[in-house]
Amino acid sequence: MNFNQQFEKTLIASRELNLLGISKINEVLLKIADAAEKSTAFILRENQKDLARMEDSDPKYDRLKLSADRIKNIADDIRNVAFLPSPVGRVLSETLRPNGLKISKVSVPFGVIGIIYEARPNVTFDVFALCLKSGNACVLKGGSDAFNSNQAIVSVIHNILKINSINENILTFLPAGREATSELLNARGFVDLIIPRGSQGLIDYVRQHASIPVIETGAGICHTYFDEFGNLAKGIEIINNAKTRRVSVCNALDCLVIHESRLSHLKDITEILSKSDVEIYADKAAFDTLDGIYPEHLLHPATEDSFGTEFLSYKMSIKTVPSIDEAIVHIAKYSSKHSEAIVSENRENCELFLKVVDAAAVFVNASTAFTDGAQFGLGAEIGISTQKLHARGPMALEELTSYKWLVEGDGQIRS
Repeated sequence: MNFNQQFEKTLIASRELNLLGISKINEVLLKIADAAEKSTAFILRENQKDLARMEDSDPKYDRLKLSADRIKNIADDIRNVAFLPSPVGRVLSETLRPNGLKISKVSVPFGVIGIIYEARPNVTFDVFALCLKSGNACVLKGGSDAFNSNQAIVSVIHNILKINSINENILTFLPAGREATSELLNARGFVDLIIPRGSQGLIDYVRQHASIPVIETGAGICHTYFDEFGNLAKGIEIINNAKTRRVSVCNALDCLVIHESRLSHLKDITEILSKSDVEIYADKAAFDTLDGIYPEHLLHPATEDSFGTEFLSYKMSIKTVPSIDEAIVHIAKYSSKHSEAIVSENRENCELFLKVVDAAAVFVNASTAFTDGAQFGLGAEIGISTQKLHARGPMALEELTSYKWLVEGDGQIRS
């Protein structure tokens, strides 16, 4: 593949996309959703080829695996996106200057967005749907682990675009290998923005090697603080849900921070976790409390590496603290600024946590599993931004637009 020639085709296609009406975009999205469901058997066959090359004990296996139910859910998400209002062309502000100039600030697509992601084939559908709805062309670079799955999905999308006489280059799918990644990261003049989705290692690599703007997403080192005033019944459910609902996603719990006065309740909190074979890496106070109570083969003394780790598996750490202030200090030190939660019935402590904890999403008495574009009412999501410039938290349609100033006059000149 001649990468620059292909990137130029994508750039040209992005300009054509600006002229496509929203009704046509919505129609195409609905057809892609239908095609996804009709192509379930084909997509699952290709997905099985990828799964056969990965150990099912690998934390990425669950992310890689597709099923008929998951494809149906993906199709439903695409339909949700179709029915959402368009984020393009919104008048963000409008001013009439004393000299008669009318100045408007209007939302516009970025143009071409590059997405680099690991073993998550659902991202291929999600990203394309959001990019199309927001008027952006996209260049996708999936991981080699999911190459067959992604190629199948792209073929389904390209077929619908072709049937509807839309330039297929609004979706470019890059081959496997580091060369394609390097070319995308340095596609200045062709690609406007790069969004990596995956491990901290992937995000670090993209940030260090990209010569075009990057929005960091994905890596989630998530904590839940069980306060001295926490409700035990709520805490048990919230902690278990955050840890075990789906361990391979970025909003899963990695570290339970517990007030020292609640160590006596640690047995109750962890009992349900043992039923899912959750391995615990506990600091000395928590280890001494659980020793002889929690299954021996699942309980380990914590090391420094136990904190600040995104496990993406049935593992978690426990940190004991003497106060909410120390809980906040611990979270600040090890957080990836993704999602953090407090379980407490003390309003003052909850308000302090909400105000001081620096993360894209901060929860009170709720599971971090809710950090998700669909759960936030945004439709599908392109990722969870853990930075502060432009976008933060679940990124959906609005976050895939920039803006420009439109200035209308009638012969005005500046003195």
